[in-house]
Amino acid sequence: MFGRRVLYLPGFFSYAQYIVKVDGKRGLFRGLSPRIVSSAISIVVRSKVKQQVELLSKKDDKQTSLRKVVQETSHEMIIQCLSRVATHPFHVMSVRCMAQFVGREVTYGGIFSSIVKILKEEGVAGFYVGLVPHVVGEVLFLWCCNLLAHFINTYAVDESFSQASAVRSYTKFVMGIAVSVLTYPFMLVADLMAVNNCGLAAGLPPHSPIFKSWLHCWNHLSQKGHLFRGSSFFFRRVPVISPPSIED
Repeated sequence: MFGRRVLYLPGFFSYAQYIVKVDGKRGLFRGLSPRIVSSAISIVVRSKVKQQVELLSKKDDKQTSLRKVVQETSHEMIIQCLSRVATHPFHVMSVRCMAQFVGREVTYGGIFSSIVKILKEEGVAGFYVGLVPHVVGEVLFLWCCNLLAHFINTYAVDESFSQASAVRSYTKFVMGIAVSVLTYPFMLVADLMAVNNCGLAAGLPPHSPIFKSWLHCWNHLSQKGHLFRGSSFFFRRVPVISPPSIED
């Protein structure tokens, strides 16, 4: 009667219980191996790139606080982008391992067999499906989070306030949570593109349309009102676009 119609979906624990019921506790750890490799590579790449960036960058003690934030964020962006390029193939493998649950496939097993399969069927490009929205989302997150935290700490937190230093220490953390909600659709689109039309049931009709590009996927989700699908662990809901027909 009031507001819009929404459909409430099961929460995180309901899905977890269902996975354990079907696959056992081992099913909760699908895609863990490529994710661990991805994290290890990310640590190494970020460390190496950070060292090079610090060597090449010029330190200027006279620069303003805003220019310092812009410079630091630019460095973080370079590090994050290169890290994402190096680790994205393993992210694709991890997502596909998890997506196999939908169609009960066993196509993607070990890391090496997954690499061979993707190379054989999709080529090198198959390792980087969904890379663009992932990078765009991470870059937007970095800039929005750092700039918002800087402006709040500079103009909103009063120096006369006794707990000013404590408030400033938490500003970036709080901004990170807020901005991550806004950039979530980019991560969702990246994950959907990683599975789309790869031969798994989860990425094929009727479970999913075939998308021509990540923008096509974005537009489809936007039209359905699903851009924030899966963003909540507990209160998960999707809008009902067309009300059900009532037969007399």
